[in-house]
Amino acid sequence: MGLAIFILGTIASMIGLYGMFRKAGIAPWKAFIPYYNTWEMIQLMQMKQIWFWLQLIPVVGQVVTIAITIDWVKHFGKFTLIQHALVVFVPFLYLPYLGFNKETRYIGNEKVKVYKKSTAREWVDAAVFAVVAATIIRTFVFEAYTIPTPSMEKTLLVNDFLFVSKFSYGPRIPNTPLSFPFVHNTMPVTNGKSYLEWVKWPYMRVLTRPVERGDVVVFNFPVGDTVLDLPYYGSERTYYSAIRNNDFPGGRNAILSDPETYPITVRPVDKEENFIKRCTGIAGDTLQVIDGQVYIDGKGQGYPPESEMYYKVTTNGHPLSEDFLTDSLGINLSVEEDTSAGNTQRGNYYPGDANNTWKIDMTPSMVDMVRRQPGVVSVIRDQDTIPNSEIFPNDLNRFRWSTDNYGPIWIPKKGATIQLTPDNLVIYRRSIEVYEGNKFEVKNGQVFINDQPATSYTFKMNYYWMMGDNRHNSLDSRFWGFVPEDHVVGRASMIWMSYGPKGPRWKRMLRMIH
Repeated sequence: MGLAIFILGTIASMIGLYGMFRKAGIAPWKAFIPYYNTWEMIQLMQMKQIWFWLQLIPVVGQVVTIAITIDWVKHFGKFTLIQHALVVFVPFLYLPYLGFNKETRYIGNEKVKVYKKSTAREWVDAAVFAVVAATIIRTFVFEAYTIPTPSMEKTLLVNDFLFVSKFSYGPRIPNTPLSFPFVHNTMPVTNGKSYLEWVKWPYMRVLTRPVERGDVVVFNFPVGDTVLDLPYYGSERTYYSAIRNNDFPGGRNAILSDPETYPITVRPVDKEENFIKRCTGIAGDTLQVIDGQVYIDGKGQGYPPESEMYYKVTTNGHPLSEDFLTDSLGINLSVEEDTSAGNTQRGNYYPGDANNTWKIDMTPSMVDMVRRQPGVVSVIRDQDTIPNSEIFPNDLNRFRWSTDNYGPIWIPKKGATIQLTPDNLVIYRRSIEVYEGNKFEVKNGQVFINDQPATSYTFKMNYYWMMGDNRHNSLDSRFWGFVPEDHVVGRASMIWMSYGPKGPRWKRMLRMIH
């Protein structure tokens, strides 16, 4: 539907140019040839030819084409801000109006040169163009992103400011093109939606490139399509987790029937919250975690250099010094810990019950420093081996998995077909039903997809497995499953600024992300 609207809008704009070309003395048929039509406009307006070639730069070219078209309508006597806004936002309506309105005439270059805008008008036009250009760049080229949680430490730290390249995997066309500039999903002050759903486009991506294993990826939170707008919920504790664990009396029906008590927001894919993790598995991989190490198709993948895990530290009775904990390990001793399963913890240190036991979230280099401290007897990696109902696919009867012993699990690949069984339905049902938009039912043990009995399914998209480098302190695919390709936003490329409790982290600025 969205693609059809785009095609119809493009054709309508060309029809408008057909009428305008005829008025300007250009052969009208040239209006229907992309790029050739702007070439003819540039020639007639006596613009420098470099403007034509700048159109060929991906994404940036869209801004240039808008600028050329704004200059073009000036040659038909249209100089006001509103008229230029119509060119930018509804060319499929405004260009046909100019092309076939009998009162609109081509006025030529000389009259355009005579027209003089006021200083205020120059500033307003510049501001509008800047907003349009910045919005296009933010949507298709790169976007600034701030690290909100410690799930990627020490690769990325809280309050690292990143550039996210949206070109790395191909620019994604917005599902909701009608949205307020520079705001993700919530308006400031009013806290209302920052987007309109009058127009919805299907998933489209141009110049597509696959996500590679090991990339640090920003993506839309896959289970963030339905959000409970309550304290401690949202993306911290999902709507689905609340339903599964019967957090509220009456369950799903009580929540849905009482929006005043349980306010819910339903979001399209491109307006779901942004998450950042490392891609540890790509489409077609069979992934398993054994004693905290990731294996792909049976081959160990090692650990990211700055990945953190919890270690049990035992001393001979003397505590580790506070100066060492704060200065060398960077631990904030004043931060309280949140130990609930699956929740992102804000700190990385637990004193034990006795004076000689500690539990510390550390990188391998930090472990080496601790081992060299006086009085340290042992440093042993902590293992989470207890099966957890919060672990995806949330079925302890079939899958007794933990964060450190997980899988094996096969990651869906576009075009691959699986046989549907009672064991794998719980793993792949959401992908089939929600992410790929099929009607899914089970009646008397028989699976029906789009009202047709089915024993197998062929996937329409590639999927990915995302995990935080802070492996014991990350809400990631181990808790909510696969990331579909249409949820991928871009690749984290560079830290342009970083700010910690003691001020700027100068050494992290302009650092590339690996």
